[in-house]
Amino acid sequence: MSSLKKATLTVLTLFACVAVIFAQGDAPFADLPPTTEYGKCYAKCKIPDVYETVSVQKVKKEASTKLVKVPAQYENATETVLVKEGGVKYKTIPATYKTVTETIEVVPASTRIRTVPAKYRTETRQILVSPAGGKWVKKKKSPGCFSQNPDDCYVACYEEIAAKYRTESYQVLATPATTTEEVIPAKYKTVNKKVINEPARVEEIVVEPQYKTITKKVLVSPATTREEVIPAIYATSNSKQLVKAGGFTIWTEILCAEKTTSSKVRSVQQALSNAGYNPGPIDGVMGLKTQAAMAQYQTDKGLPVGNLNLETLKALGVEG
Repeated sequence: MSSLKKATLTVLTLFACVAVIFAQGDAPFADLPPTTEYGKCYAKCKIPDVYETVSVQKVKKEASTKLVKVPAQYENATETVLVKEGGVKYKTIPATYKTVTETIEVVPASTRIRTVPAKYRTETRQILVSPAGGKWVKKKKSPGCFSQNPDDCYVACYEEIAAKYRTESYQVLATPATTTEEVIPAKYKTVNKKVINEPARVEEIVVEPQYKTITKKVLVSPATTREEVIPAIYATSNSKQLVKAGGFTIWTEILCAEKTTSSKVRSVQQALSNAGYNPGPIDGVMGLKTQAAMAQYQTDKGLPVGNLNLETLKALGVEG
């Protein structure tokens, strides 16, 4: 395996760095980074356990034979028979009716006084909740970290926290209550009357004779048996064996997310290229080729591996 492939494997499978907030109970370690200076970012990178998989194939069921019954085959013969004689029947068509309507007044028109309630508007004011200060803050994933697993690396930055306020709402009278006179219209109801629209009549209907088709099964070939081979069934079992135990590295100062600009990444890519490593296109994107080239450079120079740390930037001659 080439050195570049080894570096890529180191980045993708052995080291994982993700920027998160440090809080008690969030991480498998209790120590804080060695500073409380604003704008500083540190990372611990996890080196996972390395396993190898061993596969074993065993016979789950031996091969065998079985007798399969081949059913007899039949063909259908049909015959049409009379089920019901034809004739004539009579159907009574009932009369149809139409509705005549008449509208009458039920309640006469009137008026009533309606109260229009007062209207209020909402105004707000700001109340101080907590003053400004400083604390350890979780950060989003650092562009300089290589792994995508958020459980493998922790980054904590001590930053200044702005004061917090809450908004309090209160009601102010906008329009006082008033009264209006409302006209209530008269109510009417409709009286419906049914009258004959078309009288009843008798209709003659011709009934056609009914037939049905009887299907009979005729034997074409008798039932037989044949021998069928059932192949053996195998099962593959896998077991994992620990090759190398992993763990977390010490806190390493890294380039904070807001400083990891595309311009900074291009400078790193150019420095790696000048040092004889292949970071891929000089495009300002921390892609897999750039990560692999940096990991190989860090391994060759004995630097912390797995993120865009300040020791690596210094060795490359790039300003942190």
